[in-house]
Amino acid sequence: MKRIFALLFILMIGRAVPGTATALFPIGQNRTRTPSIAQPRLPAPISFRVVKSRGLLATVWINDAGPFTFAIDTGAGITLISTRLASTAHIASTGSRVSVGGLTGAGATTAGTATVERIAIGERDNALRRSQKVLVIDGLPPDIDGVLDPTEALAPFGYTIDLPRHELTVFDPRLTPMRSTVSSDGTVVRWITNDTSRRPFVRLEDGRIALLDTGSAFGLAIARSESDRTNSRRTRARDVSGRDISFQRVAPSTITIGSLVLRGVPTDLLDGAEKGAPVLLGRDALSPFRLTFDPLQKLIAIVPST
Repeated sequence: MKRIFALLFILMIGRAVPGTATALFPIGQNRTRTPSIAQPRLPAPISFRVVKSRGLLATVWINDAGPFTFAIDTGAGITLISTRLASTAHIASTGSRVSVGGLTGAGATTAGTATVERIAIGERDNALRRSQKVLVIDGLPPDIDGVLDPTEALAPFGYTIDLPRHELTVFDPRLTPMRSTVSSDGTVVRWITNDTSRRPFVRLEDGRIALLDTGSAFGLAIARSESDRTNSRRTRARDVSGRDISFQRVAPSTITIGSLVLRGVPTDLLDGAEKGAPVLLGRDALSPFRLTFDPLQKLIAIVPST
């Protein structure tokens, strides 16, 4: 059975503690490229709402059924729909079943693969690419109908998630590629992929690889070492596999991503995370920023929202 390690949204209530940022930059775009083939229609901007215990929530239509509520999760790796949505929209699972594990890696749930002919987001007529692969799973909260991975759902386009403005916008990287230059108030870094998906990882100055995860309410989330098993009070969260995970919020950290220095970053130590689970940068760390992802040039920009 194929295994998918999905880090999806963590169902917990978090409090954003904005870090102090230095050395950021405004994104510039080069409009000199001309495509040689007809271009697909660019989706319109999408508004989302932020719910602490659920994430970035948007309205979605599946095969013209809906509206449904989806969490926008850059850490998902693939779009998921609940079994109840699949029943409503008459979507049948096909192909082999896969194992979807969360942070704990234990008690993973199984999911069936399926094809969704039409996805629209924000408005019923704001359609994305047709015939998209999804996973159909049990265990999502009753108020969440699915989890949308923007990298996969919006392909071949790039996108910007402006967290303070609650807006997702889409761009064509063949027409308006992101510049890799950096000015005084922002940073552009390489988009690193280290698994079979295109989930967005970045390299921190100390060499660690971190996943930019809008589906998680954590700040900087790190697996607790065996040597640091204190009896301090823990908070509990639940991962996508339905397993509980405990964590402890500790003293804030200072981290550097490219030329961007973040001070006062909320920091969480996770208990029971699967061996090899990456460092996470969740919404508590990313909340002041506008994140731009260029899948063609493999670049990610992190700038404060204006």
